[in-house]
Amino acid sequence: MTTTPPAPRGGDRVARARSFDAAAAQYAAHRPSYPPALLDAVEELSGRPLAGSRAVDVGAGTGIATALLHARGAEVLAVEPGGGMAAQFRRSLPGVPVVRGSGDALPLATGTADLVTYAQSWHWTDPARSVPEALRVLRPGGALALWWNTDALDVPWTAAAGERARRHFGVDSAAERRGAAAGGVADPSGRLAFARREVRWSRRVSLDGHLANLGSHSALLLLPDRGAAFLAEERRHLLEVFPDGVVEETYDTVLLLAKAPPVA
Repeated sequence: MTTTPPAPRGGDRVARARSFDAAAAQYAAHRPSYPPALLDAVEELSGRPLAGSRAVDVGAGTGIATALLHARGAEVLAVEPGGGMAAQFRRSLPGVPVVRGSGDALPLATGTADLVTYAQSWHWTDPARSVPEALRVLRPGGALALWWNTDALDVPWTAAAGERARRHFGVDSAAERRGAAAGGVADPSGRLAFARREVRWSRRVSLDGHLANLGSHSALLLLPDRGAAFLAEERRHLLEVFPDGVVEETYDTVLLLAKAPPVA
């Protein structure tokens, strides 16, 4: 279980989303970033370079994706609903503006962005509201880009870990994450035509770092006793696979990108 599962709607969704505020420093230190090829794909599918683009990164969290967009030369404004996450963002990226707000009601003027991005955060929104809001904020011909790090389930140890998480927490997180990255879930109304790209990449982290990454997810944050038991068991299992204490995490980053209609 290495990525955030889509949140249920209603009050439980809000509770899970807000759970990150108390773990913002852990999130910033241990969550994976995204590969350069992802940003290449954003440029290709949107038809314009990131350099000089006006981008809005919604659900920016601690700024992992924002930092990449900024490094590519985009003029980025971050939007983040959580107070703890926004505070960590300001510590990590003091030169990049961040405002408090939700993707369901963006605190931004109409027609001001070339690109609206949701890195690992679209599943916290209500697409019936967030799709019209993104289209409102985008300039004609601008692009909405959604992406997620998802588990590479053809890697045996990753699949086994996902099955252990399913048994422990009673949910199939891998299936949920794949569902979140499907175009029909991204926009159930079918108004947007999403192009899809998938980029595989990996990183090597210490076992402690891997477990800290797992521990920064909402399922564990909201159930600390069960989460602690799960992490202790995971340590035992993973030491059998990685006896040197270095874990190779493999991700398939799924990108969905749709362009806003041009002016009629």
